[in-house]
Amino acid sequence: MTREDAGRAVWVVEPGGRRFEGAGAISRTLRELGGVWAVLGSFYFVPPLRWLEDAYYKRVSRRRAWF
Repeated sequence: MTREDAGRAVWVVEPGGRRFEGAGAISRTLRELGGVWAVLGSFYFVPPLRWLEDAYYKRVSRRRAWF
């Protein structure tokens, strides 16, 4: 992973080396928290919802400085 990668999106790296970027990383973190957060994080694995989450993440990340 490069510095540019880290500056572009949030990342989760599992102990085995599997990497998640952007909305996938956030969903992975939510699943790790457990409880109701895990339920919210699992929505990422439903393809139409994943596409929406990825698109929204990209939109927000482009405007990160504005927030």
